[in-house]
Amino acid sequence: MKSHDEAVIEMLRSDPTMAAEYLRTAFNELDEEGGEPAFLMALRHVVEAQGGMAAIAERAKVSRESLYRALSRTGNPTLKTLTTVIKATGIQFHDLTHAP
Repeated sequence: MKSHDEAVIEMLRSDPTMAAEYLRTAFNELDEEGGEPAFLMALRHVVEAQGGMAAIAERAKVSRESLYRALSRTGNPTLKTLTTVIKATGIQFHDLTHAP
């Protein structure tokens, strides 16, 4: 049986257009209890679906280790890191703040 994370990543791989909506939903829930770790988890899922940590780190021009640390459950990425990583996945940060 697949884990929840694996199932979500597979779904995002099979329909890449879903990634922006998935992140937008997580972004809209940032102010709720558990919202920040949930957003980082959603971003990790998108990163994995878009080629993995190494590929996205290279596109974002950050070290793979820094990306793992920033997106970990206890990560505290800067806004610059978040926008760079989101952009490296093919999504613009403003897409998270505006409905399609």
